[in-house]
Amino acid sequence: MPDSAQSAPLSSALERLLRPRSVAVVGASDKPGALGTTLLSNLDANGFAGDIYPINPKRESLGGRACLPGIEALPEGVDAAVLAIPRAGVLDAVKALAARKVGGVVIFAAGFAEGGAEGLAEQREIARIAHETGMVVEGPNCLGLVNYVDRIPLTFVETDARPPAGKRAIGVVSQSGAMAAVLGTVLLARDCGVSYSVSTGNEAASGVEDYVEWLIDQPDTHVIAMIVEQFRKPERFLAAAARAAAAGKPIVLLHPGTSSAARESAATHTGAMAGDYALMRAKVTRAGVIMAETLEELGDIAEIALRCPALPAGHTAVLGESGAFKALTLDLAETLGLPLAPLGDADSPALRAALPPFVPVSNPLDITAQGLSEPAIYTRCLDALLDDPRVGAVLAGIIQAEPVTCAIKFPPILAAATTRPLSKPLIFAGLDEGAIVPADYIAQLRAAGVPWFPTTERALRAITRLTQWSARDTSTTAEAALAVPGLADHAGVIPEYQAKALLGPLGIPFPAGTFAASADEAVAAAEALGYPVAMKAQAAALSHKSDAGGVILNLFDGAAVRAAWERMHASVAAYSSAIRLDGVLIEAMGARGVEMIVGAKNDPEWGPVLLAGFGGVTAEILGDVRLLAADMTVEAVEAELMKLKSAAILSGYRGAPALDVTALAQLIVTLGRVLRAEPSIREVDLNPVILHPKGQGVVALDALMLVEG
Repeated sequence: MPDSAQSAPLSSALERLLRPRSVAVVGASDKPGALGTTLLSNLDANGFAGDIYPINPKRESLGGRACLPGIEALPEGVDAAVLAIPRAGVLDAVKALAARKVGGVVIFAAGFAEGGAEGLAEQREIARIAHETGMVVEGPNCLGLVNYVDRIPLTFVETDARPPAGKRAIGVVSQSGAMAAVLGTVLLARDCGVSYSVSTGNEAASGVEDYVEWLIDQPDTHVIAMIVEQFRKPERFLAAAARAAAAGKPIVLLHPGTSSAARESAATHTGAMAGDYALMRAKVTRAGVIMAETLEELGDIAEIALRCPALPAGHTAVLGESGAFKALTLDLAETLGLPLAPLGDADSPALRAALPPFVPVSNPLDITAQGLSEPAIYTRCLDALLDDPRVGAVLAGIIQAEPVTCAIKFPPILAAATTRPLSKPLIFAGLDEGAIVPADYIAQLRAAGVPWFPTTERALRAITRLTQWSARDTSTTAEAALAVPGLADHAGVIPEYQAKALLGPLGIPFPAGTFAASADEAVAAAEALGYPVAMKAQAAALSHKSDAGGVILNLFDGAAVRAAWERMHASVAAYSSAIRLDGVLIEAMGARGVEMIVGAKNDPEWGPVLLAGFGGVTAEILGDVRLLAADMTVEAVEAELMKLKSAAILSGYRGAPALDVTALAQLIVTLGRVLRAEPSIREVDLNPVILHPKGQGVVALDALMLVEG
């Protein structure tokens, strides 16, 4: 498929595959358990009204339909064909289907790219045929697709394709067919509408990007839920995600990979710390994607995005009936980072009027057991919370118990949800999972746009994900990209002295320093700078100098400089006899400060990303960093820095002065401008960057670059 935006011919071909009016079943059968048997049964059970062409050379008819002896007997222009046959026959079948001008093909068989060299070669040939003919291929190694809107299940999983019937609906796109089926079951069990479900498998000639692009344009799809293990065309997906966000169609993504090791990098801390998953997450969230951490969260977040009139934003209010629940909620909200609206007696007159005198206004709000004797308190309190402009979402955490208790509590809660249109999310969650709750109450809540959750913990986690997404800063800097003069003359690992010479003139602050190729030059440089000085070994092959004894500080005279020269060369030689030093960098010693790390990475697939956090030699161990977009404003970068786990240090901790976070943010923005202008820069590592008190700036003590030749 083309890497550019989706073309009209591709969109038309996807339409034929996903909304076919004619289907060929290659490998049609009536043998119990056979893939072709279930596929035909699915089409019949769901009332497919189009033409069906069973293909089986060993049968004259199946289920009252005449069987064709082979693909060559098909009429030209069938919309979709499903290959329910073993791998050995797939490639020839694809060639034959292309010759009959079939619009799209679903390949169930496995054993292609994942099965060895022969399978990979066949998969590549399938891709070539698809590209040359414009025929869409879904799979191989997939479970097919389900069009719920038109009740067309092209899958071997027995499926009741219930149409959304006018309801808002979720489109499912998953590389894993099994997970697509599981997610569909989860959503349908909650009475969420599902429009389409597509499993892309090995993605020989169509991928998740193609189906997302198509779903964005479908009026019957309002939310897109995805399970992806690898984006094969990141740039296209990022463009699609941005378009979905602009169209008001949230994309919720579950992407495994948090536990996998980052891609190895011989050059920089940044390369190791900005691993594949972290980089992907930073990029897709910037483009507007909502991330889920688990399959359960994926369903929870998608349901809230589907049912509620708006996504949770700002501060949440929680209504409960227990002091212990209030305390547990405060603990969990702090752990999750969910902001709760500050509500009290003095500033919440409507809520104060809704409560009896002995119940104080608070958030979470504990109405005690008063609701059992005065059910209207639920309506009054929820009305007050929903009307409060300080509240962005409301969670009702209710003890359901059994049907008699439910009959007392649900009607007044439903009254709050239905007497006027909801303008913000109202979410119901039970405290007692497993309680016997009449299904009609749950159905009424859902019909009113109120998701029902069996536990408050699940609801709070989903609300947190959505609230954090709503709070993200999408502003971009107006500052232009910043080219690096002379960069074209460099390739590979660029040692510190050369990296500083390239970046310093652009506004990256470094200590005053001079490169020296001999002991005499080192002494002369030190005397020109003024003592004390630092000496640092310089070689492209010596990425981390301190590991090899390549950094010596506080040299106070010429004799100390000469002795350091000899000692340093001996230490580096002992570390590795293969390393030959270009020389040393002599720099003026500076004031102490807090060690930070600032890095940059131009990923060949995802593009530029920045990294900033607490640094030094333990940067990778601490892992207290944020990944940032390369086009963020200074203000947005400052806000991200204050989200670091140790951010209290930046504001002044235990009497220490507040630090110059603005200067650090400006350095990061400048580096982002460089990265945007120079795609040949693969990595930049500034570590440590010494952060001084407010007004005193920052200085990058070390610099390392990796440039593509």
